[in-house]
Amino acid sequence: MANVLMVIEPYWYEGTWVFDDASKGLEKEPLEGRFEGEPEEVKLLALLAGLGLSKLIDYLVKDIPNARKGFILLLSSQPFAEYQVGLTGVREEEGGFTYEAKDYSRQVWLPPTLLRYFDTAPESLYVKAEPRRAKYDRIREVVALKDRTEELEQLVGKLILENDLLKRGKKT
Repeated sequence: MANVLMVIEPYWYEGTWVFDDASKGLEKEPLEGRFEGEPEEVKLLALLAGLGLSKLIDYLVKDIPNARKGFILLLSSQPFAEYQVGLTGVREEEGGFTYEAKDYSRQVWLPPTLLRYFDTAPESLYVKAEPRRAKYDRIREVVALKDRTEELEQLVGKLILENDLLKRGKKT
């Protein structure tokens, strides 16, 4: 298996959950998979996608404010702390894999794109959604560090003065 823990940041785009991964050349990659081929095949794939991945994501993010603007999705082939849903592999289907949710009464079809993060389709997957972390703001961090440094310098100055006064035998 390529990764024990996979992290992607899905967001809602034009009626579906998508994600980007520049390292793999993916932009607005649908989590329901790409539907290409003859019209009948597309209908079958759309039906498979309806087996619950979007509904599972909706369930996972129900307590995350503004999740459609983006959130963190953790997937692992091994159980990890506070995972929300465990999935067990059922069958290979249309290039992806169908999993049954242990703690959620649905089957979900994971598209081939997600499964390329693993050498082989894992027998089990464990999933958790988290709010997106705030982006690092270097300027705000530098200003906060500068302010804290000034506070510490003033405190050190006071301590030096008090120490000098104590050495001279005077109280403050």
